[in-house]
Amino acid sequence: MSVLDRTVAFTAALRKAGVPVSSAETVDASRALGAVGLLDRGALHAAFAATMCKRPTHRATFDMLFDLYFPPRIGAGLSVDDHGDDGGGRPEGGDAQQRGEVTDLDPDMLREAMRGDLLAALLDGDEEALRRLARDAVTALGSTPGGAGQRSWFMYRVMRALSPDTLIADLLAAMLGGATTGGLAERVARQTITERIRSFEEMVAAEVRRRLAEERGVDAVAKTAVKPLADQVDFLRASQRDLVELRRQVYPLARRLATRLTARRRLGRSGRLDFRRTVRASLATGGVPLETYHRPHKPHKPELVVLCDVSGSVASFAHFTLLLTHALREQFAKVRAFAFIDTTDEVTRFLRGGDLGDMMARIAGEADLVWLDGHSDYGHAFEVFAQRYPDAVGPKTSLLVLGDARNNYRATASGVFRKLCAQARHSYWLNPEPRTYWGSGDSATRAYADLVDEMVECRNVEQLQAFIERLLPS
Repeated sequence: MSVLDRTVAFTAALRKAGVPVSSAETVDASRALGAVGLLDRGALHAAFAATMCKRPTHRATFDMLFDLYFPPRIGAGLSVDDHGDDGGGRPEGGDAQQRGEVTDLDPDMLREAMRGDLLAALLDGDEEALRRLARDAVTALGSTPGGAGQRSWFMYRVMRALSPDTLIADLLAAMLGGATTGGLAERVARQTITERIRSFEEMVAAEVRRRLAEERGVDAVAKTAVKPLADQVDFLRASQRDLVELRRQVYPLARRLATRLTARRRLGRSGRLDFRRTVRASLATGGVPLETYHRPHKPHKPELVVLCDVSGSVASFAHFTLLLTHALREQFAKVRAFAFIDTTDEVTRFLRGGDLGDMMARIAGEADLVWLDGHSDYGHAFEVFAQRYPDAVGPKTSLLVLGDARNNYRATASGVFRKLCAQARHSYWLNPEPRTYWGSGDSATRAYADLVDEMVECRNVEQLQAFIERLLPS
């Protein structure tokens, strides 16, 4: 594969991963390649990032794919930056080759030797030493023979053998140097050690991906190794780290959603007639009011009612719904949140804190959400909501329902839900299931979809953003 073909394949992989790269940017990248050349990999990386990476959230994906398509070295051999020599008259891969000779020794001796090297590198914070050690450790400890003459590479084998977490006590003792434990110095040292260990784990993971790409092909590894972008993470499969990133993205979206749902007058309509200004202006035209003047509208912040399904089938989505509801509290004049499984209870009082885990724990422990057996029952939940909280939905209210509409083949109470939607100014339903699953099995989407203004598929932040952009102010 030529360098130009590899560049084109790299841009194609970026597009598949969700990073937008236009044809013009591909041409710019090719021109940058001609300008900086291949000998300085760091300059090439910076040039490609400047021409193809437009958002900070895309940088991690860009860096990972760049390392796959333009690896720093081949196997345990030469680095592109070293040009075949490390300044000492031997290939930079000599350390790895020496490690290859050491692998003939007792595995326990090899592991302990590498742990000693890791302890020293973590203590010094030497990134280059950590990178060399990650490369050598993957070579010596991270592979097993595979089929068809290939080898399989595993990050967990390296991390299990080296166990960097078990070195924390020794690292703390060395860093503190006899200082008193439990104070600020220890907290700073622990944070530093944690960051260095995490950096080493990322280096090992990058080395494993590079070796796998050599064995199986870059395209095959790129499909499985690259994680979805933050705005494409499925709510139903979001990890704790993903939820932290979601929190950062949801708050600006909440402001935009509030703006879209704000009640506005149609174009050309004004407020009440300002009689005094109109008469005063008519004096200039012989008392004939050729132009009328109107009072400005008072700014109006809408009211919001959120109905959230927090059953086990959408547990991860429930985290997102509470996160979104918490963010919306600051944007609306009045926000009331209601959670349900097979009955409904108001949970607005639990949203006053800032910790999402604490909110979920309090809702699970204190809210009255189970009526019969703890399985989703949308029909009964809507009936209880209408009976207990008849004044919750009014002509100034936007009703937002979040759930998968999996009703376990129970009554839908569509008549009650129709009245709720008729009372509200707007009614929308965000469904975390793919649209192709709607109406299958125990899904009651067909009973509810025609009753709301719009039921939309909302499995990630990208789809939520698209839904907000479609809303037209009324």
